[in-house]
Order: sequence, then C-alpha cells, then structure tokens
Amino acid sequence: MTAEKSRKNAALLTPEEMAAADRLTIAAGVPGIVLMERAGQAVARAALKLGAPGGAVLVLCGPGNNGGDGFIAARCLAAAGYRVETRLLKAAEALKGDALEAFGRMDMAALPLLKDDRIADDAAEALTRADLIIDALFGAGLDRPLQGGAAELVEAVNRSGKPLLAVDLPSGLNGADGAVPGVAIKARATVTFFRQKPGHLLYPGRALCGEITVADIGIEASVFDQIAPDTFINGPDLWLEAWPRPDPAGHKYSRGHVIVFGGPVTATGAARLSAGAALRAGAGLVTLASPPDAVMVNACHLTAVMLKKLAGVEAIADLLADRRLNAVLIGPGFGVGDKTRAAVTEILKAGRATVLDADALTSFATCPDALFAAIKDNPEPVILTPHDGEFARLFPGLEGGKLCRARNAAAKSGAVVVLKGPDTVIAAPDGRTAINRNAPPWLATAGSGDVLAGIAAGLLAQGVPGFEAASQAVWLHGEAGREAGPGLSAEDLASALKPAIRTLVEKTGQG
Repeated sequence: MTAEKSRKNAALLTPEEMAAADRLTIAAGVPGIVLMERAGQAVARAALKLGAPGGAVLVLCGPGNNGGDGFIAARCLAAAGYRVETRLLKAAEALKGDALEAFGRMDMAALPLLKDDRIADDAAEALTRADLIIDALFGAGLDRPLQGGAAELVEAVNRSGKPLLAVDLPSGLNGADGAVPGVAIKARATVTFFRQKPGHLLYPGRALCGEITVADIGIEASVFDQIAPDTFINGPDLWLEAWPRPDPAGHKYSRGHVIVFGGPVTATGAARLSAGAALRAGAGLVTLASPPDAVMVNACHLTAVMLKKLAGVEAIADLLADRRLNAVLIGPGFGVGDKTRAAVTEILKAGRATVLDADALTSFATCPDALFAAIKDNPEPVILTPHDGEFARLFPGLEGGKLCRARNAAAKSGAVVVLKGPDTVIAAPDGRTAINRNAPPWLATAGSGDVLAGIAAGLLAQGVPGFEAASQAVWLHGEAGREAGPGLSAEDLASALKPAIRTLVEKTGQG
C-alpha cells in the first residue's frame, strides 16, 4: 500500500466534508438513493449482531437522510424476520428527496414519536416493547443542542436500558468535535460510512459511540483529491513512511544525540525517565545534563544514558556549540521560573529540534508571546506537550473544542502542539491534526508524560519531522501503556516500547 493511500485510510471527515464526499459521488453518477440503500443495509447487518433472531426492533427516524438510512434498515430487518416498528420524529409529509424515496420503499406504517412536543404515550410504550432500538434521528449533521420533545425522547431512550445502535453518530453528538451541547444517545454500537468523523474519537463523544463499524457504501477515495482533509486518526497509516529506518551501515552517532536537561537534586527522576525513553525510542546517544548538586544522584541510577555536569544557564551555549547534539528536551523536573525561561531561550537560540514539556511550559505562563517568538526564530521543529492545565496557562483565551484549540495553538506558537489526554490531539502549524485513540486509562500516572516527551525527543534526534515525531511518540506511548497493562508505573513504559517498535520494524520490512 502506498503512503498516500495509507494516509487516505487514516483520514477523518467533518460532517461538512462527508456531505461533500456524498455530493461528489452523486455527481460522478451514483444516485443518492443507492448510497442510502447501502448505508441502510449496513445498519441492518450491524443490528443482526446485536438483536436476537426474530426480536422486536424499534427504529427511530428523523426527517433527513439519517432517517432515510433507518427506513432502509427497517425494511431489511423486517424481511429477515424481525418484528420491526418504525417511528417518525416528524410527519411523513415533511420528508423529501432520497429520504422520502426510502420511506416509500419501506412500505410500513410509521407512527409519530412526539405529540405537542412531548413523547407520545404509545411511543413511550414502544420503548418498553423493543429488544433493540436503532437511533436514526439526527446523525452527524446536528450542531445545536436538542431541546423540547427531542431531548425528552433521547433521555427516555437512554433510560430504557435497551441495546442502542446509532446510525452515523449518536443523536445529540457533534460530529465535528465530539461535543454534547445538550443530551445525546448513549449507544452500544455505531455504524458510520466511508470514514469516521472527529466526533467519533474525541471525548465525550467517544464514550457515547460504543463499538464503531465503518461501512463501505461505494464512495471512492478519489474524492479526497477535492476534499483534502487535514485531520487524521493517529497511527502507522498516517506516518509509517517517516518512521526512522536505521542504516545497516550506520552507527550510534548517525542516529542522533539527545540532551535532556535535568533538575535539582530533589527532582531528578523525571529527567531520567525522559532520557531512558529517548534512548529506547532509537536515539543513538542520550546525555542527561545535570546540575552539580544532582550529579551523584543521577550517576547512581544511569547506565546507558550518559551524564554531564552543567553549572548553570550560562553553560548552555557552550554545550550546544557541539552540533552533534541535535535534539533537546527540557522541562521534566527542571523547575519553574526565571532560570527555566532563560534556559529555554538559550536552547531555542541554539537552533535545535526541541521538546518543551512541563516546567518549561509553565514558566512562560506570564509571557507566552516571548516563547512563541523564540520558537518561530528556531529553524528546527519544536514540540510542546501540555496537558489541559498547562495549555490554559500558555494559551489563555483559546476557546472551542479540543481539536480547534490545538490547531489554533499550533498556528499561534509556531510549534507542534500535543494536547494530552485520553484523546490526545497532535496539531501542526500548517493545520494538520491527528487524534489518538490507543491510550489506555492506566497511562494516567505520575511520570507518564515525561516518558512521552523523551520518546518525542528520541525521534527528533533521528531526523523525524516535527508533526510525525510527535504523532509517532503519542502512538508508541499508548502502545507501551497497553503492553505494560493495568497497574503500570512510568518506569515500566520504556521497556514496554520494545513490542510496539518491533511492530513498526516489521511493517517497514526491517525485521
């Protein structure tokens, strides 16, 4: 598979981009009702896996194309021997286009769900009779909170305790950013079409979708030539071609040299975690630059990572005069304040690929513009790795969903921004973004972020571009967490990187 095809496989489409893909496909000669038939049949197949044969299925249909998919699914399930009841959010007279055509093909009665903007009594009873409920109400196009009877209906459906299958996206969920501005369906499973949407991966939306199936309904990847999406699922499909392949004739000096700046004697562990992760990620050499008072403590713990005493900020320029030291990490356990700001400024002035984490970010909370100016003056890539609290301090006033905030922060700072969390977003200054989905919850432990920063620095040292290095680091961090398993501590993560790296080696044919 070519790199370009792999990236297309990783693409995420906003609701607007998905609508464009539909329009382009229809314009190319595939009738809209054909796409709707394929979508509805995919929903029916998913329902067969959730409902017992011959069971009672309640299909809740909205007035748009999402409802049309529901009509097709209802017809297919009835033909398969299920007891199907279809309910409409609005009168059938409100249907138009392909949805109206699908309604006619269903050839079944469809009673209203609401009466005077309240759940109809017989509709409430239908919820109790159903063995499976299909949500074909609104889908991904909804960008406002549900209100009135529609909100009451969603709450009643969630209270029913019945298995719920969502068509495209649980109703009430914003497909562009995963937000729930009001109430939303909590599905056991979701069937979407062609490609996932950001709302499937971003919280709180991710928690509402259940198991997601992406159905092929006949839209060709050639639509990307006109849509050109810039948001992706983070994984090897996105960046495998940039994975650093060691030269068989190379040596440790050709794989880059990372400098990790350590903190005072009372806070040495964070930098050591970062340094070990940088080495495990493939950097040929890693040196921990230690304050004099912490040299002995660090020396007692380090083996493959080298150690260098650094007297103070004034010694940084001399250290980085050696151009072989090509990647730098500062922040974990370094301390907050004027000294850190000065150190970061010197590092960026030296023109190195740089990862700024933790204390290096917090130290610029009162003067972020000074940091951003220094980043933009640095010709090498810079990666920032804030959690939500650090992000808010460094980028005050940036509002919106996580994807929007990360993208705007990258443009503002000139850095690749890794906005951490269970749905980490990686954003490049050029607008590209990736959403991560492989991180287990037990990664939320002290020192875990230090390991992530170290992995990123190790990849930068090997010449991986900034966005790809950050994306690879986040994915590897998640895979290491999955490998280490429940009960992990940060010390477990560096060794747990080995199986994940082995997977990439095998994918690239190096193994």
